[in-house]
Amino acid sequence: MFEGSHRALIATGGIVVLTAIPDLPQAAVPKKGDVIDHAWRPIIKQPLPAGRPRSWYIAHNRRLKAMRLAIALLDAGAFGAEQATDEKIHRTAEIVGVRPPSPATCRMVRRMMEARR
Repeated sequence: MFEGSHRALIATGGIVVLTAIPDLPQAAVPKKGDVIDHAWRPIIKQPLPAGRPRSWYIAHNRRLKAMRLAIALLDAGAFGAEQATDEKIHRTAEIVGVRPPSPATCRMVRRMMEARR
């Protein structure tokens, strides 16, 4: 559906529209100490390290998904874990473009939102 493009939410007079943006240039993976002056551009994905147990990859991907959802919820104005209901997390996942999260991922999103770090 959005091949060759990125998704973006555009607020137009109180109506939120999901639209496609033509290809953005990919940023190189920043090296240690590099200044990131283009945080809005997606970075090139690197493969995960090989040789770890399958459970590590599952937990890692769950953490990444929960982090994406928590950031999207914070951007949408849900600043507390009590505001992040399962329904709201599922709607956010649909908007962001990720598969619906499991109950375990929803709990992880709420834990991330209530963490004080």
